[in-house]
Amino acid sequence: MNLEAVLEGLLFVSGEDGLSREKIMSILGITPDELDSLIEKLVNNYSKPDRGFNIKKFGNEYKLVTKKEHADYYKKLADNEISENLSNSALETLAIIAYNEPITRVQVDEIRGVSSAHIVRKLVFKNLIKEVGRSELPGKPILYGVTDQFLDYFGLNSTEDLPKIEFDDNFEETELYESRYNEEI
Repeated sequence: MNLEAVLEGLLFVSGEDGLSREKIMSILGITPDELDSLIEKLVNNYSKPDRGFNIKKFGNEYKLVTKKEHADYYKKLADNEISENLSNSALETLAIIAYNEPITRVQVDEIRGVSSAHIVRKLVFKNLIKEVGRSELPGKPILYGVTDQFLDYFGLNSTEDLPKIEFDDNFEETELYESRYNEEI
């Protein structure tokens, strides 16, 4: 098994969250020296001009990042993509963030019921949401809020202009076991 390739994949999958040394060593079953060697090999490989990534260490987390010298191209991609329609998942995530800002990605996940990590990265990349601080929760997760570009995209002056959410007063919560759709046993 090529652990260098596995580490590269792990860093890609972890995205903006990154992975700690301890987590990487635990997953790969390697020592600190072996990890240092793997990281060094990847960093050397990525330092070549024909590669588009780098590995950076932020605190105790390693992350796979794009090269800064390619930023103009990434911006063009973001500018092109923002003019395209947003998916239902992206719109749902944007609405949750707009109505609940500041909010962490995990809180968005809890509301949506699915992971939003990929969508949040895309929305940050498209400059529709941004980091607005750090939560006081354990691990100090990133807090997200909408950007001026979000307001412009949706024709709003501020988040105060968002439509008000109204709930039906006759709505009653039904316990799952009381549902009219009972599973036969």
